[in-house]
Amino acid sequence: MEFDTDWKTIGRHRVRLRSTQGFPTKTIRQMAEIVRLAVDNNMSARARIVEIVLRQEKSYDITIGTTLAEDRICAPQLEAAVTTVMGLHPEQVNIFVQTVTQEEVDLHFGVYERMLAEKLGVVPPIQ
Repeated sequence: MEFDTDWKTIGRHRVRLRSTQGFPTKTIRQMAEIVRLAVDNNMSARARIVEIVLRQEKSYDITIGTTLAEDRICAPQLEAAVTTVMGLHPEQVNIFVQTVTQEEVDLHFGVYERMLAEKLGVVPPIQ
């Protein structure tokens, strides 16, 4: 059993919350809500938050999967917005936008989120 990992469904996002310091806390859950608002209002409808990792040095690595390459343009602005809202330093938030092709994922709700997580290496494939 993994005590450093939790899954949270936020709107259309199925997010894996992981903390290298132990079980994910209220702060990482707040981060997930803020990132969801930022992604839903600034990226395409295909963009999904896949994973948020809290590192030992209080930095957050946020992985977003999408089928549209244009979503990468938003990442620097979203990093700045999230750091401002959370009261962090700019180097404490890193947003990684990874693109997969539409042929690699099924666009049905639930299946799309799982396939994105598999393609990005967050979860192992279902056997």
